[in-house]
Amino acid sequence: MGVFIIAEAGVNHNGDIELAKKLVDAAVEAGADSVKFQTFIPENVISEFAEKAEYQVASTGGDESQLDMVRKLQLTFDQFRDLQAYCSEKGIMFLSTPFDLESLDFLDSIGMPIFKIPSGEITNLPLLLRAAELKKPIILSTGMSTLDEVSEARRILLDNGCPEVTLLHCNTEYPTPFEDANIMAMLNLRDEFGGKVGYSDHTLGIEAPVAAVALGAEVVEKHMTLDKTMPGPDHSCSLEPQEMKAMVCAIRNIEKALGTGRKEPSESEKKNMAIARKSIIAKCDIKKGEVLSEENLTVKRPGDGVSPMKWFDIIGTTAVRDFRRDEKIEL
Repeated sequence: MGVFIIAEAGVNHNGDIELAKKLVDAAVEAGADSVKFQTFIPENVISEFAEKAEYQVASTGGDESQLDMVRKLQLTFDQFRDLQAYCSEKGIMFLSTPFDLESLDFLDSIGMPIFKIPSGEITNLPLLLRAAELKKPIILSTGMSTLDEVSEARRILLDNGCPEVTLLHCNTEYPTPFEDANIMAMLNLRDEFGGKVGYSDHTLGIEAPVAAVALGAEVVEKHMTLDKTMPGPDHSCSLEPQEMKAMVCAIRNIEKALGTGRKEPSESEKKNMAIARKSIIAKCDIKKGEVLSEENLTVKRPGDGVSPMKWFDIIGTTAVRDFRRDEKIEL
């Protein structure tokens, strides 16, 4: 199986189920493997005293609380059932990130095959335990985390029933400055824990996730929107549909380009070997029996004659026949 690409629709539907379905359509058109949303009951997730993050203030203003902002981005459980059915109809995997226990149980009840735990929940022990007990594969984002915190969350999941944990390196800033992306940390996770690793990206553009695939990412997650100028906290750092399609295309091309890892001629280049390589050639007319030397031999294309690697085996021998200038030497 190739790189598993998650188009993160998140809350970029702005609480509108029809907009959510358009995001599904865009993810399908882009060629993503999955489209992922976020399932939450705002009052179960955010205190009325919680402040907005700086990036949320920058994109939505500072007049409302984080709780009031998120209330406008909620879809109901019935709407998620509708979305799941729509994804099934369109042939793309439906995923959604749970942010509270009730949402986690709901997503399990509708048969979601994989669970994604976001970076902000990596220290939420009750959620980790309940997710592990579902005995389904988990993708765990690790933004803002130390290696010790990743280790502990992973241990909790595996010790309590989770069969497989895929770790995603992530930086939880929107957008992430390129100098903070630290994609190589993904390799640190792989070396430290083994198993599958990937990258959840919040940089602008598609360079970072494509680079992550070149480094060995098996899962890539990237936010998607229909329009970066729409109101809402995540639109400005998301990819629009054509950009998402370009990212998927680039990742698929990189997958092909990575190849087998063995250094050997490819089938496509074998036909060029005789054209691009060289043979030992008569530098001038040579008579039969004449001693072959650096004075009457040279190296030129094509490469379907005696290899120049045999140069010193040929020097000092005698010509087996007459050779005209530029003819390939025969032994």
